[in-house]
Amino acid sequence: MTFGSPGANNDWAIEENFQYEVWTDSDKTLAVHYQAADNANAFVPDRITVLLDANGDLLLGYYDGLAVGTHPAEVLEDCQAIWGP
Repeated sequence: MTFGSPGANNDWAIEENFQYEVWTDSDKTLAVHYQAADNANAFVPDRITVLLDANGDLLLGYYDGLAVGTHPAEVLEDCQAIWGP
């Protein structure tokens, strides 16, 4: 999730070859709801990962220590535990 424009976020996601959605949260509602920002005055969101169910309800949140080298494997392992391989 970023506070940038949808177009800029889409271009960035394509450039990075992301296989998932990058949300644009220009009014910061989602950032505050999912605790990526303390309030709507935040300049940038914190780096977090959230796993949501089909209704958008929080299943699992990762808020601290998102190590680039190990975090993706941790999330994948948790996804497989929740939804299967």
